[in-house]
Amino acid sequence: MFNLILFGPPGSGKGTQSENIIAAYGLQHLSTGNLLRSEITQQTPLGLEAKSFMDQGQLVPDAVVIGMVGNFMDAHPQAKGFLFDGFPRTTAQCIALDALLQQRTYEINVVLALEVTEAELVKRLLGRGATSGRSDDTNETVIRARIQEYHDKTTAVEKYYAQFNKVVAIKGEGTVESIYADLKKEMDARI
Repeated sequence: MFNLILFGPPGSGKGTQSENIIAAYGLQHLSTGNLLRSEITQQTPLGLEAKSFMDQGQLVPDAVVIGMVGNFMDAHPQAKGFLFDGFPRTTAQCIALDALLQQRTYEINVVLALEVTEAELVKRLLGRGATSGRSDDTNETVIRARIQEYHDKTTAVEKYYAQFNKVVAIKGEGTVESIYADLKKEMDARI
């Protein structure tokens, strides 16, 4: 079982690289945003609980999110591993995720952090906004705020996993192929 957290600010190429990794390694993509939407749509007990918090404008508690992550893992018993996307985002979520994995005798094998300069991120996102119609990718001030929010939130997660020597910085600039080759090299060294 190989479990990976892929980090990167908006525009770093996480989506593209996640697709490459999933295709090559057969990992299950675990996006908590997708998971929340799915659980709510299916009206599961955890989905209904999450919806009640969201309807009140509150964040979904970590315990509910962790419960959904556990359910997703249990629903994929034959998985070769999981690629965590957008989770964990806090130290408390890291601790809860590690406890959940340990119950199943799994662990996070590596945290790969795509590093891209802010100037390049802004350029990429403005380019994406021009073709995707995503309103959050058309305003440079909003883009810079999203990048800063990412850095503010993920610093704690990187520090948490760095104490276990699991964080590897990957240069997220270059060709899609060269970046993937760097990601693959780090993963292959740990499988």
